[in-house]
Amino acid sequence: MNLAECYRILGLRSSATYEEIKSSYRRLARRYHPDLNPGSAQQAEQFIQVNAAYRRLMELVRPAGMGDRPLPSPAPPRPAPSAADASPSAASPKATSPSSAQKAQTQRSPTAQSSSGIRKRPPIQRNPDASPTDHQLKEHVYSRLQQLLRQQRYPRAVALVEGLAQRLPNDLEVRQWLAIAYQRWGRHLVDLKQPEKARTYLNKALRTDPRNRALWFEVDRDLRRLDGIEIL
Repeated sequence: MNLAECYRILGLRSSATYEEIKSSYRRLARRYHPDLNPGSAQQAEQFIQVNAAYRRLMELVRPAGMGDRPLPSPAPPRPAPSAADASPSAASPKATSPSSAQKAQTQRSPTAQSSSGIRKRPPIQRNPDASPTDHQLKEHVYSRLQQLLRQQRYPRAVALVEGLAQRLPNDLEVRQWLAIAYQRWGRHLVDLKQPEKARTYLNKALRTDPRNRALWFEVDRDLRRLDGIEIL
C-alpha cells in the first residue's frame, strides 16, 4: 500500500496532521467495525484497509519526542453492548438467535492466546448439516492441528485446516481454527523478522474470522510488534 492510497482510504489530504489522521481513523473504524456490520465481508475488508493505512501514515507524522518507538494505535470504538450481549443466556448453546449461537460457538472455540496451540475445550460441535464421516474428519483434523501448533509447524497447520475449510465451508468452528492457524503463523513470521509475509497472514486471520474479538486483540498486538521491527 503506497502513501497516496493510505491518504485516499482515510479520506485525507497529503498534508494531514497527526490529529487529523487519528480523527479520520476513529470515524472510519466506527463506520466499518465488524461488530456494527456482522456478516459483511466487504466492510470487514474495509476495516482492515483503514487500520493498515492508519499505521502507515502515523509513522510519518509521529509527534516530537516519540523517537523510533512505534505509535500505539487507538482502539476502534466498540458499539455499546446490547441486552442480548449482557444476558447470561446469550452464550448458552440453547440460544436460538444467530448472534447468540455464534457467541456460544466462539466460547467453545479455541482462542489465539494459547502459547501451546489450541486450548482444550468441550467436545467438538457437531454440524447438523455434516455427515458422520465429515464430523469424524473434523475431530481428526482438530487433534492433528493441536500437534502441529505445539510443534510450531505452522505452514502444515495452515494447509491442514484450509483443506478442511474447503470441505466444510459453512462451518464457523473450522473457520475459527483456520483464523488461529493464520495468526500463529503470522506471529512466528514476526519473530523471524519477515514483515511482509507476517502482515499477509495476520490480515488473513482477520478476514477469516472478523468477529472474534480475542483474535483481533492478538493480531493487533502482533501488528504493533511488526511496526517496531519495520522502523528499525
